[in-house]
Amino acid sequence: MTPVFEELQRILRKLPGLGYRSAERVALCLAVEKTELLPQLVDALRHAAERLRACEVCGNLCEDARCAVCLNPNRHREVLCVVERIPDLVAIDRSGAFAGVYHVLHGKLSPIHGVGPENLNFKSLEKRLEDGEIKEIILALSNDIEGEATCHFIQEEIIRDREIKVSRIGFGLPSGGGIVYADAVTLQSALEGRRDY
Repeated sequence: MTPVFEELQRILRKLPGLGYRSAERVALCLAVEKTELLPQLVDALRHAAERLRACEVCGNLCEDARCAVCLNPNRHREVLCVVERIPDLVAIDRSGAFAGVYHVLHGKLSPIHGVGPENLNFKSLEKRLEDGEIKEIILALSNDIEGEATCHFIQEEIIRDREIKVSRIGFGLPSGGGIVYADAVTLQSALEGRRDY
């Protein structure tokens, strides 16, 4: 193959879910079979790079300063669901089991991988709690060591002695499993079966 094709394939392999063979198939499709999609893809990627950003309130994906969830007047603003990543927010919201607002951390604490409190979206979480509108926090983080450490950090360093009910999602999710892989019924059970934290 040519160096240009190999570069395209190498970049595609960096995307989640694309191994060597999948990246090769996508690259061949774009370069040979569906060449009309290549300029459209380039334009869409450029447009996304220029317009997409993190919501200044919750960290969700948006095109303006605030995301659709934060702008929705029908959301219950006193209940906040803290998630690791945007796909977790999408999965929970798609389930229809939660009508509150979200906060995306963009990861979880993992000293072994060099992820400390300064690398996560904690400052805006603390600011939201200072406003006094939040009465309940649901910690919807993965059920593993890093998820537990992150929940503990939020409880001890962010919530501290504030009068806020804190619960932890867990019922129905497998240990070590991610939220994004759970179906709607499992997520609904997890939210309904949450326990105080």
